[in-house]
Amino acid sequence: MRFINTLAGLAVVTASVLTLSGAALAADYDWTFQTSETAGEPGFINKQKWAENVGVLSGGRINIEILPIGSVVPHTDTLEAVGSGILQGHLTDPSYFAGKDPAFAMMGNLVGAWSDPFELLGFMQSGGGNELYSELVEPYGVHFIGAAATEPEAFVSSVPIRTVEDLKGVKLRAPEGMVFEIFSKAGASPVALPGSEIFSALDKGVVQAADNTVFATNQALGMNDIAHYPLYPGFHSLPLIDISMNKEIWDGLPEDLKAILNASVNKFCFDHIYSVRKLDAEAVTKAKANPEIEIINWSGDERAKFRRIAQDEWKVWAGKSDMTQRYYDAVTTYLTGRNLL
Repeated sequence: MRFINTLAGLAVVTASVLTLSGAALAADYDWTFQTSETAGEPGFINKQKWAENVGVLSGGRINIEILPIGSVVPHTDTLEAVGSGILQGHLTDPSYFAGKDPAFAMMGNLVGAWSDPFELLGFMQSGGGNELYSELVEPYGVHFIGAAATEPEAFVSSVPIRTVEDLKGVKLRAPEGMVFEIFSKAGASPVALPGSEIFSALDKGVVQAADNTVFATNQALGMNDIAHYPLYPGFHSLPLIDISMNKEIWDGLPEDLKAILNASVNKFCFDHIYSVRKLDAEAVTKAKANPEIEIINWSGDERAKFRRIAQDEWKVWAGKSDMTQRYYDAVTTYLTGRNLL
């Protein structure tokens, strides 16, 4: 696979960079990339490590400053900011751009599709996902370097939700768009709230549950201490991480730096996934030590029921544009061919 082959060639690329002449090493690329996390979150820290790695691999020729969500522009506006050069790149969830094109919602978070990040990355690498996403962002003046992913997101709940049936009538926080519609079709009463308001909404009983983020982050934020029935492993959400940069800048880069950036993204995929897995495992152990917390793990049958509800909504979104239909066709072909659908 390209995924492994690129990593295997990383040492060769690095060696060639470190033996370049002093004149070549003097080249300077100073960029700012905005992320979709707040400073201190595991994802933000891992993205900072990615930028540091790019600096090392490039022999100091590339310097990337990683900024937290909203530092330069709102998280929904980084696509245009990267294309116009206000930012030189971003590492973010494409779902935030669903208002610009419904294909971003499907590609960013195909709810119910993936139970493991390597399933999603496999589709991106060998199922046509990379090509479709590149085609989607190019008109915005953006070059898609590559995709990463995190672990399936856990689900925060103050009431026990052991089955799909238990979702009925539950007031839960969900982002607008496909996720919102799927939970509604499953019988829940979704409420659109920004992530910053989830804790207080749960604490005050405005909502009873929330689609938020990975278990480790929920635990660190104290979510499980006020909502004692987290669902883990997650059954619904596994967002894509889009790592892109300004296309004009990319086109002007020498080939060795393009190779370094490509290889660095593939390394980041592994580093980020296994880092979050370790943090999740530690957080689960900590949560289990609290007798008030009950971690609920849905059965395979219940996960399949939720997926069938999600699939019906995929079909609805597939009809929204030519790109959503092409993505739907590609992803369902991939899932079917691997007995994942």
